Amino acid sequence: MTEDSVDTSGQRGDNQANLTDIESVYRSGLNDGRLTDPLAAEALAQGIVGDPFSILGPHETQSGTVVRAFLPGAESVSVVARENAGVLAELRPEGNAGLFSGVIPNLVPYMLRIKWPGGIQETEDPYSFGLLLGATDLYLFSEGAHWQLSEKFGAAATTHEGVDGVRFAVWAPNARRVSVVGNFNTWDGRRHTMRKRIEAGVWELFVPRLRAGEHYKYEILGPDGQVQPLKADPLGRRTEAPPSTASVVTDPTPFTWSDQEWIASRAKRQGADAPMSIYEVHAGSWLRPDGNAGSVLDWSGLAERLIPYVVRLGFTHIEFLPIMEHPFGGSWGYQPLSQFAPTARYGSPADFAEFVDSCHDQGVGVLLDWVPAHFPTDAYGLALFDGTHLYEHADPREGLQQDWNTLVYNLGRTEVQGFLIASGLYWLETFHVDGLRVDAVASMLYRDYSRGPGQWTPNIYGGRENLEAIAFLKRMNTVVAERCPGAVTIAEESTAWPGVSAPVSSGGLGFSFKWNMGWMHDTLKYYGKDPIYRSWEHGDITFGLIYAFSERFVLPLSHDEVVHGKGSLYRRAPGDAWQKSANLRAYFSFMWTHPGKKLLFMGGEIGQDREWNHDGEIDWALLDDPLHAGLQRLVGDLNRLYRGMPALHEGDCESWGFAWVIGDAAADSVFAYLRRDRAGRPALVVLNMTPAVREDYRVGVPAEGFWRELLNSDSEIYGGSNVGNAGAVQADPVAMHGHDWSLRLRLPPLAALILEGGA
Repeated sequence: MTEDSVDTSGQRGDNQANLTDIESVYRSGLNDGRLTDPLAAEALAQGIVGDPFSILGPHETQSGTVVRAFLPGAESVSVVARENAGVLAELRPEGNAGLFSGVIPNLVPYMLRIKWPGGIQETEDPYSFGLLLGATDLYLFSEGAHWQLSEKFGAAATTHEGVDGVRFAVWAPNARRVSVVGNFNTWDGRRHTMRKRIEAGVWELFVPRLRAGEHYKYEILGPDGQVQPLKADPLGRRTEAPPSTASVVTDPTPFTWSDQEWIASRAKRQGADAPMSIYEVHAGSWLRPDGNAGSVLDWSGLAERLIPYVVRLGFTHIEFLPIMEHPFGGSWGYQPLSQFAPTARYGSPADFAEFVDSCHDQGVGVLLDWVPAHFPTDAYGLALFDGTHLYEHADPREGLQQDWNTLVYNLGRTEVQGFLIASGLYWLETFHVDGLRVDAVASMLYRDYSRGPGQWTPNIYGGRENLEAIAFLKRMNTVVAERCPGAVTIAEESTAWPGVSAPVSSGGLGFSFKWNMGWMHDTLKYYGKDPIYRSWEHGDITFGLIYAFSERFVLPLSHDEVVHGKGSLYRRAPGDAWQKSANLRAYFSFMWTHPGKKLLFMGGEIGQDREWNHDGEIDWALLDDPLHAGLQRLVGDLNRLYRGMPALHEGDCESWGFAWVIGDAAADSVFAYLRRDRAGRPALVVLNMTPAVREDYRVGVPAEGFWRELLNSDSEIYGGSNVGNAGAVQADPVAMHGHDWSLRLRLPPLAALILEGGA
């Protein structure tokens, strides 16, 4: 074992001690019999040793193996053989700071027998173990291409060189010293200083005898010689429950999955031609146990209550607002600091895995919102992690996200890119989630996003495009597609950036789907208008079909539309309670029959009357009202019709799947269109967005015969007035709207009809 220098620069004025010749000190014996250079002993006591392995642990000399241990507070220390517990040496204290040293005849596997004031501890010496990370691990990490970071970095309970313990590894290239601290060492940063792997700026240490469940953080001495606030582990896979902030060594026991059939069929279930109806959920406020505002359902409770609810209503997927650990509940998870740890608010990582497995068992997919755009400034997190701008940009024109007062990841660093991609893969591979909805993509794509003149810097070509973020998103989507067949990525992207869901090979960003924010804004604007004025806003409904197939779209009615004074979906509708319910039934019918996958935030399905409150729950008592219960029933029936009728989903992302029949009846506020499956079988949708019943309304159809009324949103079972067409209509040989046949329909007020024809 070589003996390298101890870094004491910046701590001792101009005294730049060279401790490379420690062996000569052993040979001289030091005049007072000590085995350690006083300067090294003082550096240990001050906590400024950057290379503890050069001093501590076993060191071969001509006189035998010198063993040193730094154990402040210990009364005595012995070296005992691991094989037979025979005493090899009694270590002598050197000074009164906690350094003990002695000589053993031969280097054999040994333990330290430590007498503390409260008892005796026997443990292996952390500084007697060899390297933890291999050269390939460090190379791949530096290249930003280590996709199993969670297995190599962070904290892992494992067996190393035949000894049980916990292996730690953390990236902090600019630190002078990094220590792992916890209850196991009384949070003393001098006790377990880590070894620096200079080639990658990674620090590592194996601490024997530790187990899963230990709480820990990192103490980091920055390049300026200042100790940083204790840092949580960026690769920590479990955390304390907020407001506590320590990382927790996770249980290494692998979860036993039973979803092999689901995974095998996932690509088909989530294809562009498959029905995808997503129920968006904030786990904490979906349902409060016993109505207690201070309690939440854990993953077991959510499995018991949420999954059957979603199955009953016919949704194909649950999408959670970010469940990665986050300090502030009011961020709803969108300011995470632990990209690899499920929040402790709802249970352990194994509990979350069990929830996902249960979803798959019952035919429900799981999507997670994921935030690679920015992170909060909390002192225990990633900000100034090693005393420098490591994860974030140093220039606030790039590194500060003004809208949310958060820090922007520096995607120009390969290590940061790799960290984030490994995080996405972790959720997909370790927890079998079925896709990631990537938050705030627009803020990543544009360097001037939400910035005024002088508040942003152009790219190397002088443009506003964020080239590093573009490269990151393309790479992320490419890696996910290669490693996680059938998984999807969904972009929350609100601009006209071209090719968001186009393949990377064709110049696109490579997402599976993109949220259609334009559709959402336009149609909600129309929906909120009094019917008297809707004829003037007719284009808000029709405009979206001009670009509906330019991307593979998800139609989102998300949490963002029911907060910050926008009002609930129900509350936005004009009219009295009956009209509000009818408007929402018609709007949902339009959404479920419009090209694109569907997403609805929780509470919308029952006509939540007030805005969402993350500290509350859905107003389940509304279901005692037939109008709200009827809306919930309609959503379930729409889901079942959407899933069961190929014409309503096979062409969600293809222009052949849609055709206008009536798109210009602005004066009537009536719309009619066809949806088709691959075989050309049609479904007819007719919307009357006024409260007037329209008698004998002719609508052209492509086939003769009876057209069966599959759904009428005005049915009394949904709380409607039961105006309709007695279940079926015979097509007449009257040419209309470019078709040889037409139907004479009775259009119910503020309602939608869905008909299947040609039989």
